[in-house]
Amino acid sequence: MREVIALEAVANGVPEVLVGDEALEARVRWLHVSDSAGVARLLDGGELLLSTGSSWPVEPADLRRFIDELADAGLSGLVLELGTHYRYVPAVVVEAATSRRLALVVLHREVKFVTLTEAVHNRIIRGQTDALRARDEVRERFTALVLRGSPADFIVHQLAQTLGAPVVLENLAHEVVSAEVPLAIEEELFTEWELRSRSAHRRLEQRRERGAGPGPEDWLIVPVEARGIRWGNLIALPGPEHAAGRTAVLEQGAIALAVGRLADGETDEWARIGRRRLVDGLLAGRFAGAGGAGARLEAAGLPIQGARLYGLVVSGAPVAMERADAAARGLRGRALAGSAPEGVVAPAAAILLSLPAERAFDDDAVLRFARGLVDPADADRITVSAGRGASGLDAALASLHEAVDLARARRRPGRGSQLRRAENRPLVQLVTALRDDHRVLEHGERMLAPLIAHDLTRSGDLLDVLEAMLGHPGNRTAAASASHLSRSVFYQRIALIEELLGTDLDDGETQTALHLALLVRRSAGR
Repeated sequence: MREVIALEAVANGVPEVLVGDEALEARVRWLHVSDSAGVARLLDGGELLLSTGSSWPVEPADLRRFIDELADAGLSGLVLELGTHYRYVPAVVVEAATSRRLALVVLHREVKFVTLTEAVHNRIIRGQTDALRARDEVRERFTALVLRGSPADFIVHQLAQTLGAPVVLENLAHEVVSAEVPLAIEEELFTEWELRSRSAHRRLEQRRERGAGPGPEDWLIVPVEARGIRWGNLIALPGPEHAAGRTAVLEQGAIALAVGRLADGETDEWARIGRRRLVDGLLAGRFAGAGGAGARLEAAGLPIQGARLYGLVVSGAPVAMERADAAARGLRGRALAGSAPEGVVAPAAAILLSLPAERAFDDDAVLRFARGLVDPADADRITVSAGRGASGLDAALASLHEAVDLARARRRPGRGSQLRRAENRPLVQLVTALRDDHRVLEHGERMLAPLIAHDLTRSGDLLDVLEAMLGHPGNRTAAASASHLSRSVFYQRIALIEELLGTDLDDGETQTALHLALLVRRSAGR
């Protein structure tokens, strides 16, 4: 109705809206011209009625009944031309239209009804043609995504680009699975996401009960479901209109996601991809601020406020990421699992774990948690690197980096699960805290430059030999074994290192400086 009023042919009649607001959002399917008092029985719904009112009932009660019949027939709106029969609109007509939320517009100047009919019908037909063409394009695009097996986060990304608005995929527990949202609004949008989402669902349901669709400021919500199974909802925030219709676009995305879920079977690919993207983004620094990142994590179901957070890296065996949250729930917590961090030999996974503040996470608990992430046959092959317990996202991110720095060191010889904790590695903690300090980086480059140049130009292993020696101070037999070299070859490498560096590797201070330089280099994933 709002678009009809804006047409030039209607504007020539000097229109005045007497009943508008939400009523003007009604969709107009066709235009019908009639002055008959019995026109309601000729309507199918969705029509715009154009009339002079010459044969309308005279008595107020009959006029109210007439307007009620029009509303019951599903009329989209009523346009009354003044001057031919009515000089003004009877108050009972305005009252009845207001109570039934029926758009009521009067024309103060005489116009040719055929001109209005032609203008409205041309607009409807042109809009339908444009919409059909746009819907075909959208359907082809998302069908191609389904055929290519595109993951859920990429489909959400494509929806956001198509609609020009933020898009969120949530599960049935109102936890964010994937989202394409500008970083600038992350904190505002995702803070108390569950409450905001449930409120938006209620508002939409209330509008549907009144027979109204979502308003321009409402969230657009479409279920993701197939074969009677509902997995979640797609939510689009307010944005520009789309030729295919914003609802139609979102529905195509929901179909693509539903087909993907059917293809995944019992595997929760949604959660795996969404959570991996979150952890990988944290490690890579792809977030605008701690507030927004924290809100996004909590929206995904990971408690931050009032929780004890731990960064971990499990390496040495394939990690079943979907088991991470199940293992965490066994500790009354939640977890997000990411990919193998840069510089850590795969197979590996970075994990951010949230536990109740009072929950102990001792060595046995850490190993039990980690073993729950891999196949039982692989449990003795894993190395678990754990950062310190933290409160708040900044400290949790430091814990995650501590775990990554620990994981970059080579595994000690021997079978059985191995545990490294940042609490037992004070030098690693120091390097993690100073990882971006230019003076620490300069120290590492200055100390190791001759060895780096040697290894790069000759495909050498001097840095690895030095790391093994520093990892086994005073026991060069164990260091040679860790390097997978014979003792004689190992001693030759040590002599070459001393020659290139011009230093004595038995000197304690030199060992500490070189150890610090190596940790700095490893912390950069090199």
